[in-house]
Amino acid sequence: MPSFDTVIEPDLVELRNAVEQANKEIGTRFDFKGSSALTELADRSAKDRELTLYADSDFQLQQVRDVLLARLAKRSVDSRFLDFSGTPQKLGGDRLKLAVPVKSGVDVETGKKIQGLLKASRFKVQAQFQGDAVRVSGAKRDELQAAMALLRKELPELPLSFDNFRA
Repeated sequence: MPSFDTVIEPDLVELRNAVEQANKEIGTRFDFKGSSALTELADRSAKDRELTLYADSDFQLQQVRDVLLARLAKRSVDSRFLDFSGTPQKLGGDRLKLAVPVKSGVDVETGKKIQGLLKASRFKVQAQFQGDAVRVSGAKRDELQAAMALLRKELPELPLSFDNFRA
């Protein structure tokens, strides 16, 4: 039976390259001379990745964020993987730190939303939540492709990708 997996998974190599390029640009820019501004990518586990932005002021933190987003765009990494909604923490002196979680894997709430959308669509497909992915299977490839298009259209806030398409 044809199927595919719906996942939320960033390209880690490109993400790491974007962070390194952002740090190079921060090191060479005139407005960051003498500051302790930088970005770090912490890989604690497969699901628990976090970017950390450091700067000396709110303005510099915003500039570091902009440099990082520009580098992500050049490396074709979707910025929707990053959640900038947190508040900066004060470190010693004037330093600020902003923790930015990297979205990875489909959580239970998102999985239920995907399943509900596919049920309401009346497509002849079944969706099963499997760990960090939602497996969608159906009798026809056209139905599966229509389901992919529906998910992209109805969930624009999520950086969905589709893996393991089997005919």
